Amino acid sequence: FAKKIGGDKADVSLLLKPGAESHTYEPTPQDIKKIQESDIFIYTGGENDDWVKKILASMGDKKPKVLKLVDMVKTVEEEHVEGMQEEDHDHDKDKHKKGDHDKDEHKGDSHKKDKHEESEHEIDEHVWTSPKNADKIAKTIYEEMAKVDKDSKDKFEKNYKELKGQLDDLDKEIREVVKNGKRKTILFGDRFPFRYLAKEYGLKYYAAFSGCSKDAEASANKVKKEKLPVVFTIEMSNGKVAKSIVEATGAKQLMLHSLHNLTEDELKAKKTYVDLMKDNIKNLKQALN
Repeated sequence: FAKKIGGDKADVSLLLKPGAESHTYEPTPQDIKKIQESDIFIYTGGENDDWVKKILASMGDKKPKVLKLVDMVKTVEEEHVEGMQEEDHDHDKDKHKKGDHDKDEHKGDSHKKDKHEESEHEIDEHVWTSPKNADKIAKTIYEEMAKVDKDSKDKFEKNYKELKGQLDDLDKEIREVVKNGKRKTILFGDRFPFRYLAKEYGLKYYAAFSGCSKDAEASANKVKKEKLPVVFTIEMSNGKVAKSIVEATGAKQLMLHSLHNLTEDELKAKKTYVDLMKDNIKNLKQALN
């Protein structure tokens, strides 16, 4: 979003190397220097970003303007649904009953909690997976960039409006696909970082495990019972769980790109959020039909 909005008026760089695992990223001394020298530093703000607080605190008054994605939208807690494996930290199951999503919502900084609560209730940080949220994030980035470089405000605004149009189109396309689908259920033999997508468009989901878990096993029962034609994996996954479900059921294995990071090939091809979400929509259409 920053690249699209900034155009040739902003020097935007991604700290995460192409193909790298976002959940285990640790900054190098060069990365820290890059952060300090930037005008704006944008990060997700989930449980895997604890390193950011220490680094920013060490910079004192020299730290850049900081934008945190989880503060830009209404967040929900990670949820455990039927068939999902337990994670390392203990979730309070009573708080994660299916269909109880709205009770878990938070706005802005209001989701800050004490350490004991955080161990039980993790904010789902994958806020960008819904195009509606993506627009709110892009708008905030545009507004903050315009404050930093007032002379380029008109250019930033033009670029943001163009991006907003594309995001609105994605939103309409997904609504159409869901509306015309034969079913409203999707299944992941993988992590599930699409809570915001599912919530926005009224999709029911089953998954082997939640957004930031590292390993799990899954059963093929749901695929057989609900006659689901597709088992999803996410990008850069070994796909082992999904493959075992496919072998047991004959379902088709497809990918939904969660946009945690890009491969080198995707980066070279200048793939954008919009490009990858269009691919997602095609695969979602197959899963719902």
